[in-house]
Amino acid sequence: MARALITGCSSGFGRATAVELKKRGYEVVATARRPETLADLDVDERLALDVTDDASVAAAVGAAGPIDVLVNNAGIGIGGPVELVPMAEVRRLFETNFFGALRMMQAVLPQMRARGAGTVVNLSSVSGRVAAPLSGFYAASKFALEALSEALHIEVGHFGIRVVIIEPGFFRTNLSESHTDYGVDAPPYDALRRVTEELEQRLGRAQAPGPEVVAAAIADAVESPPLGPRVPVGTDAEMVLAARATMDDVTFERTMRQMLDAEW
Repeated sequence: MARALITGCSSGFGRATAVELKKRGYEVVATARRPETLADLDVDERLALDVTDDASVAAAVGAAGPIDVLVNNAGIGIGGPVELVPMAEVRRLFETNFFGALRMMQAVLPQMRARGAGTVVNLSSVSGRVAAPLSGFYAASKFALEALSEALHIEVGHFGIRVVIIEPGFFRTNLSESHTDYGVDAPPYDALRRVTEELEQRLGRAQAPGPEVVAAAIADAVESPPLGPRVPVGTDAEMVLAARATMDDVTFERTMRQMLDAEW
């Protein structure tokens, strides 16, 4: 029976993925910084894990035993204009979203390579391909994860290890609730904040689907290898990324502005 370790299982994509993989017959090791949040989760093992801490990563991977599937889901959101987000907060964001995933990969890849098999799933975002205003740093952390994953796909494919990059559009998770914004409540960027909020309302994001859709996409990608490493999830992600792939920069920006009727 294949064994999967998932980071960030207290809620959202991580929790839904733990439920989905368990339902499909996997041994699931669910992890979170606060393991008490996993008490009601029907999994095979619950472990404390802080992906920003080397010792915590080593302890969790050691306790988990052989891992066939690693799902790097743990992440945080920090937003605001590039000019005003504190540098310490940028570093905190990257420490979780990028370096946290890197720590996990470096900890788990040697055992996968020794066995000649394994799957690494990295949770990116449509923001890993297209950066929106006031989300530059979050997008940058996902752009970086995408680049690393693309290189890793070639490096470890030789050893029988698959790398999957999941690129969700907008889904209802607690990331928006735990999201921290800087520099958007006063001039000069408060007006841009109002524009982005109006766009979200117009796009109907309050009615966005829950994380179970992404969890199913993750499980499908683990069980049925996609043609390439990237898997967009959601109609919005598919539309935006298809446009991005077929348009030059100027045409893409013009098209997005026209579609969203954005005045900024």
